[in-house]
Amino acid sequence: MKQIDSRTRLKSLLRELFQLDVADLDFGLYRLFRLKRDEVEAFLERQLPAEVDRAFEAAAGAEREALQKRVDDLAERARASVADEAILPSEEPNPAHAAAKAVKEYAEARSRLQAVEASETQRSEVFNLLYALFSRYYDAGDFIPRRFYRARAAYAVPYNGEEVLFHWANEDQHYVKTGEAFRDYAFEVLAVGGGYRVRFTLVEATAPKDNTKGDTRFFFPLPKEATFDKATRAFTVPFHYRLPTEAEVAKYGKNSKAQEAILDEAAPKILEAVTDEFVRGALAARTPGGSPAEGEEPPTLLRRRLRHFTKKNTTDYFVHKDLGAFLRQELEFFVRDQVVHEADLEGDFDAKRRTIRVFRKLADTRITFFAQIEDAQKRLFEKKKFVLRTDYLVPIQNVPRALWPEVLANKAQLAEWKKLYALEPKSDLFNTKGKVNEHVLERHPTLVVDTQHFDAGFTARLLEAMGDVNEQTDGLLVHSENYQALNLMQARYREQVKCIYIDPPYNSKTTEILYKNNYKHSSWLSLMDNRLAASKRLAARDGSHIVAVDENEQEVLGRLLIMHFPEHERVCVAVVHNKKGIQGDYFSYSHDYAYFCIPPALPETHAKAIPESEWDYANLRKWGRESERETAKNCFYPIYVESGQIVGFGDVCDEGFHPKQANIPCDKAGRRIAVYPVDSQGIERKWRLRAIQLRG
Repeated sequence: MKQIDSRTRLKSLLRELFQLDVADLDFGLYRLFRLKRDEVEAFLERQLPAEVDRAFEAAAGAEREALQKRVDDLAERARASVADEAILPSEEPNPAHAAAKAVKEYAEARSRLQAVEASETQRSEVFNLLYALFSRYYDAGDFIPRRFYRARAAYAVPYNGEEVLFHWANEDQHYVKTGEAFRDYAFEVLAVGGGYRVRFTLVEATAPKDNTKGDTRFFFPLPKEATFDKATRAFTVPFHYRLPTEAEVAKYGKNSKAQEAILDEAAPKILEAVTDEFVRGALAARTPGGSPAEGEEPPTLLRRRLRHFTKKNTTDYFVHKDLGAFLRQELEFFVRDQVVHEADLEGDFDAKRRTIRVFRKLADTRITFFAQIEDAQKRLFEKKKFVLRTDYLVPIQNVPRALWPEVLANKAQLAEWKKLYALEPKSDLFNTKGKVNEHVLERHPTLVVDTQHFDAGFTARLLEAMGDVNEQTDGLLVHSENYQALNLMQARYREQVKCIYIDPPYNSKTTEILYKNNYKHSSWLSLMDNRLAASKRLAARDGSHIVAVDENEQEVLGRLLIMHFPEHERVCVAVVHNKKGIQGDYFSYSHDYAYFCIPPALPETHAKAIPESEWDYANLRKWGRESERETAKNCFYPIYVESGQIVGFGDVCDEGFHPKQANIPCDKAGRRIAVYPVDSQGIERKWRLRAIQLRG
């Protein structure tokens, strides 16, 4: 019974690892799982037990042959030295001669030969070991060391004697942003009459910028707009991905449970929208799998697919750079640390050794299969992506005069100039109609022509006239996931960039990475590690890196920069940006940090002394958020200064009074100066205290 239980548990885990629960999906890499489904099921049900038997047979073969020869030799010796009947025809030792030394040696050797045959306990142990190995490195779709809470360490970290070793759980993985998987979703259902295709399509999506996950958006199914096409046997459900309305926040909440509540309400409505009763029945069927809470029914097929769709598109994930090497290294450690124990050396170690040999062989076979799937995903991620579109911004002075008529005839370009530059020429001698004409272009040579407003023919003629575009291009903007953009730029800009500034997501409570394993800091480090490695290849010998960060990841970023720039001088400076501060649990943070990584090849940093006249004494005048005059009108008044000393405080200024600058002389001689809380940009701010408080 134990073997059946251990085998069943292993099969359940392998089904999850082989992702058979998504083998009905019909897009991307999931098509591979569909093609392999029957093959994997046959392996789990029939081949796995037989493979264990064959592995034990192979492991015991050589040992059995040697032991059989020793048993035969000892049988002949016992018959020769004791008596012909010392060994019975059944090959059992004769009890009448059991005390003889030769018969004892024969009996012991025969027992060892019989023990070579694998017992049910040994087979069960192999299944248990396979389960223990793979379950500790797999979590919710990713191969990653799972967290254990116990006194004895569960993993070994590779270490070569460094003074300080810096390691994190996802160190050998690629971080993949959700934008890479933000796409439609399809799966097949089997019903009476054959297979049907179900599609979830995004018809509207408002994604947060960059990697910011604040202001949580949710997937909202639109059951009323669902369609069923009998000809193609396809049922399509459209979705919106957006911020919830105030009413929806009140109804569903705004935490992680809100998406589940939205799907729970929508699922019955989606089923009602299915006009084919057979498809409706297939989608409403309960699907065993996972770990439902005690007393709960398994989710329906529709509900399971809805959850998978929303999780896939909103959770960042990881791809191993070399899963095969990682798991084989962990296999060796697992055997040494978790399988072989000191007490085994005192027992029947031959049997233990056979079990280990079988376990390692079967584990290696499974690792090869998992690595093939993971490597396919890695190749897809690392493969350079297609450039979908390229546009150029060219000053009109660099556009051949022969193309000017086409530019002037382009309404979209003229509208953009009006929007960006308020370009609305007035009538004059050279422009009687007050329109944008060639005379206006001559007077404004830096007006930018944007090729996105023109057809491919115009762009081709423009680029041909410009000659070497790369030499004339003085700026490049790439709209892409940042890792892919950095790889795209390698061929053209490798070792040429003088300064690289990185402003990553800070991983604060409002912008943290939403990763399913809750390894918050480890996930952030993998994001940074991969991108620092790519950007480092772009830097020139004297090229510097500047990285912005706040208190959430400042410490670990410092250790990561030491790994990537061991020869650079690294300086971390505080950048005060909000005097009011952002309230923490114990302190209000008024600053962020900036790391400067300065290469040895940089001759100087072009340091520049700030003249005393530009020094900013901001102790009394507020700045940053809530520092404007209108936020506290009774804190806008003059402070009188004579010979560098404060001599008095004026009354609160009338709302209609607006000084043009901070320092205004009060007399012709300029002996007394009225100082107002006006910054260098002319913005009226406020003093931190009211005049009555300063007068004391």
